Amino acid sequence: MSSLNALETLTAIIIDDELHGRENLKMIIENYCPEIEILGLAESVIKARELVSAFSPDVVFLDINMPVLDGFDFLEQYNERNFEVVFVSAHEEFGINAVKAGAADYLLKPVNIKELKLTVKKLLSICNKKAKSVIALETDKLVIPVTHGFNVLLIDDIIRLEADGCYTTVIIHNGRNTVVSRTLKDFEDTLPKEKFFRIHRSHLINLKFIKDYSNLSGNYVTMMDGSRIEISRRKAPDFILKIKSLLKTI
Repeated sequence: MSSLNALETLTAIIIDDELHGRENLKMIIENYCPEIEILGLAESVIKARELVSAFSPDVVFLDINMPVLDGFDFLEQYNERNFEVVFVSAHEEFGINAVKAGAADYLLKPVNIKELKLTVKKLLSICNKKAKSVIALETDKLVIPVTHGFNVLLIDDIIRLEADGCYTTVIIHNGRNTVVSRTLKDFEDTLPKEKFFRIHRSHLINLKFIKDYSNLSGNYVTMMDGSRIEISRRKAPDFILKIKSLLKTI
């Protein structure tokens, strides 16, 4: 059985109520940490939840002192987190609470570049260990851990995957569907990009099982199992490009 390819990049959002704090951390990361892709910036907990829902980031860089709702309030809204947390604060006294909250690391403002690089290295290590414990990938199979052992699924038999909170339903061609206590992002990071495309935050599809596509009153695909799935507005342009590139190879 071959091992998973190591993750080389991670996605992230930055939460800080101060514009300078958000922009400065973004600039430092983009200049010195190419392993991190910043997907968005949030000035409040409410905006941050919207970004997490829209992007499903690997990492959240989180300020603590914010008006109305602070960083700890943000984390309390998640019973289970599908992202790692790095607190970024000007105050040292929150360190113990950060550990209790399960933060991967704690950076003091102003952020030291050397310490930031060490944090990124730590994040990559954590995320790679999580990925390897979730799904073992062979050239054509997924080995999925279940309560009393594991299931072996042929990748080419997977029609689509649908997220339901921290669970994912794997819909199989001519087989029994499987519900797995893993996030859709875990599968997205593992399955081959040339075969699977995430068209919506809740849907990852096998491109070979697309029956038809329609852009009437939105963007939708119909899959071979009869399901009709909306393509998110943000994903639609990339989806069209992906299909066009596939058609050129046929």
